[in-house]
Amino acid sequence: MIISRTPFRASFLGGSSDLPWYYERYGGAVISAAIAQYMYVTIHPFFGEDRFRLKYSKLEDVDNIEDIQHPIIRSCLERVPLDGGMEIASIADVPAGTGLGSSSSFTVGLLNALYAQNREIVPPRELAEQACDIEINVLKSPIGKQDQYAAAFGGLNVFRFNQDGTVTSEPVDIQANTIETLERQLRFYYIGGTRDANRLLERQNADDDRPRKTKLIAEMVGAVDALRAELEAGHADLIGPILDEAWQKKRALTDGITNDRIDQVYELALQSGATGGKLLGAGQTGFLLLCHPDHDSLARTLGLKSFPLKIDFTGTTLTEIGAANNVS
Repeated sequence: MIISRTPFRASFLGGSSDLPWYYERYGGAVISAAIAQYMYVTIHPFFGEDRFRLKYSKLEDVDNIEDIQHPIIRSCLERVPLDGGMEIASIADVPAGTGLGSSSSFTVGLLNALYAQNREIVPPRELAEQACDIEINVLKSPIGKQDQYAAAFGGLNVFRFNQDGTVTSEPVDIQANTIETLERQLRFYYIGGTRDANRLLERQNADDDRPRKTKLIAEMVGAVDALRAELEAGHADLIGPILDEAWQKKRALTDGITNDRIDQVYELALQSGATGGKLLGAGQTGFLLLCHPDHDSLARTLGLKSFPLKIDFTGTTLTEIGAANNVS
């Protein structure tokens, strides 16, 4: 049995600049961290039957790939055909649709596991590129490219989205004590619920009010290297105000990114000593990433389910159960 483990991500700055309408004209950049919350995908031969059993939020039993309802699973299997029937199952540490890049983590992890089942080891960049191709070009999802690269590479990185469609990855050169400070100050707070990110991203991709959107995104991109410099200089305590400034710009991009519930929780956090934060993902619900010197106190005040930021530096990984050694 092959098991892939693929991290989710927290995007700090530059979100929306990974959308084609922006980076093809201006080039984009984000600074993000893969986090120690994971998508797990298992693949096991279906003994005695040449069919597929798929277990996710639904259960599918099909004879042919073209009959698979789950679009990502179907597209990945079309790209990486398997010899014989298989059982494929997925489980995640946090719910899908909550702003942590779960669909891209699933795509990267599934591709990684499928290739491993075929005894192929594919490097992270190729996994990210193939995941982008499947989600954006094949399935026509109105998403960007940052999630796939964060999931494949792991770590704390600046990803640059070039006008020709290529992506450059630049690890942030951060010291261990700065990582400890960053992880101590940042925590994820669950607002509740899930949403269809595609609808929100379609609104952000719309042609209306492009000059204003372009200006806001350019300002967020401009802050990416500034935050990188502060982190590399050991100034992790400055991330709160920087995130707050970026959140004010993001929420102004289009209607529907925020709502009264999110605004009330965020304002209460600021009144309780938070130095800043942002809503992760496309908007409306999911996780608020908040910076605070005492999260025990803030958690009691907000009364929300939460977990601390811990950076994953491995990216998508593989284990083979029943074999002498790990696949990688």
